[in-house]
Amino acid sequence: MQWLIDLIMHGGGVAHTVILFSLVISLGVWLGNKLKIGGISLGVTWILFVGILVGDLLMRGGVKENVEVINFVQDFGLILFVFSIGLQVGPSFFTSLKQGGLKANGVAAGIIMLNIIVMLALYYGCRNFIPAANNLPMMVGTLCGAITNTPGLGAANAALDQINAIHPFEGGVPVIANGYACAYPLGVVGIIGSIIAIRYIFKIKFADELEQFNRKNNNSAAVKPHLMTVTVSNPAINGKSILQVRGFIGRDFVVSRLLHEGHVIVPNKDTLLALDDRLFIVSAEEDAEAITAFIGPVVDLEWEHQDVTMASRKLTVTKDKINGKTLGALHPSSLYGVNVTRLYRSGIELFASPSVILQVGDILTTVGPEDAVERFAAKLGDSKQALDKPNLLTLFVGILVGIIFGMIPIAIPGMSMPVKLGLAGGPLVIAILLGRFGYKFHLVAYTTNSASLMIRDIGLVLFLAAVGIKAGGNFVDTVMNGGIHYVWMGFIITVVPLIIMGIFARVKWGMNYFLLMGIMSGATTDPPALAFSTATANNGIPSVGYSTVYPLSMFLRIITAQVIILLLCS
Repeated sequence: MQWLIDLIMHGGGVAHTVILFSLVISLGVWLGNKLKIGGISLGVTWILFVGILVGDLLMRGGVKENVEVINFVQDFGLILFVFSIGLQVGPSFFTSLKQGGLKANGVAAGIIMLNIIVMLALYYGCRNFIPAANNLPMMVGTLCGAITNTPGLGAANAALDQINAIHPFEGGVPVIANGYACAYPLGVVGIIGSIIAIRYIFKIKFADELEQFNRKNNNSAAVKPHLMTVTVSNPAINGKSILQVRGFIGRDFVVSRLLHEGHVIVPNKDTLLALDDRLFIVSAEEDAEAITAFIGPVVDLEWEHQDVTMASRKLTVTKDKINGKTLGALHPSSLYGVNVTRLYRSGIELFASPSVILQVGDILTTVGPEDAVERFAAKLGDSKQALDKPNLLTLFVGILVGIIFGMIPIAIPGMSMPVKLGLAGGPLVIAILLGRFGYKFHLVAYTTNSASLMIRDIGLVLFLAAVGIKAGGNFVDTVMNGGIHYVWMGFIITVVPLIIMGIFARVKWGMNYFLLMGIMSGATTDPPALAFSTATANNGIPSVGYSTVYPLSMFLRIITAQVIILLLCS
């Protein structure tokens, strides 16, 4: 058995590191599936706590780990996690900004500012009688741990090194990672606990919140399709083409079927209308009233019982060459004899306007004769197997560009050291842009849900395991030597701002709870809190809130950590 003991106890080797991470992740996932505290499961957050325990045991056993490898695993896991989140929410990110992004980022900015205010209040209020509090760099480390922001910790460390190069610290550069390690575990618990507290304070009912969100966001009258059958009764349009009628009304609509003198046809833009024709029209909901007022009244008609059988199928865009083209550029009615009435993207139903830009993964509701629909399906691809192939080019090109973007130094007037978005903020911003505009660069951003979840969860568990193992080495000793104060102060720094801004967002703006869960997670840049939120909500709405505030929050976290150090510690 000596070879097995050597494999486990002798750190630094590849096999040892892989075994270590596999053990921590496996045990953490198992505990997350089996254990609940107060009826609440912390899920994969258990990986962090298992990592701390294992890190402490390894330190006591004299096993030295390869810190560079663990740092790489942590950073690469974080990059995979945030990049997959960005690709997932990219198509809806800018829409969410328009609909509520200012308020969401306002809540996040309020949380960030209150975190700093509470930290400074504890520092100035407690430093005279609590020795541990009389150390501003350590309090900044505690702040970073309290809001679980590793890039902020790195930025603060870099600022300390810069100050030390000019004015050396007595006793060396403060090891603020100890304060971070003390505050981090309860920081995760505090964030999740605050999210739960808001739920019980306002007696949130999930069904009501989901209905409210769908009504307010997914069912916008500007994009929600409206289906109706109308009779042509306006003499002014007798003998006019559908294209001319669109111009007269100034509204966009699709006529998917036309009943003329007892016969059904699939019309195109040049089809002439006659009085008493029956039209099956699809339009945006907000345009329906104007269309019926101009063309004629709504009537009931069972189209299935007419003389021509029409096929209605959902076709999926799977050909790369269709990516980025407008629907109108395909000429579905004039070239293929079919009409596209609706479009589904990221689970949201949209009106299929000719100007809509198609992306791989879009699902189009198409109506027309069976053979015509088949020809149009061949044009789009409509191959589910094609979507199963992962788009590795987009993934790694995006990560490459994201890391470079995150490393761009941003000069702030009055500060001698530029700040950066880092390995988390840069890839996230680029992933969001690729999810929305990737077609412009002929990059397919579509990823199947299972593949996206796999990438996201692998990144998350690697990140949590690495942070836990690193923090566990000196966590107990730090707590026993006065570090216990960083634990409770970090908890206060975490909870008070979240509760205050959570109550404000609900009372002042009536903010949706699912969205607020993501905002609170994103404002603290906390992946475990987002994982808890999405699992609890059982939908993707928290991810929308998370991605809406994450870029600004990450930027502010990094900048403020450096500003505090450079302004108050120099």
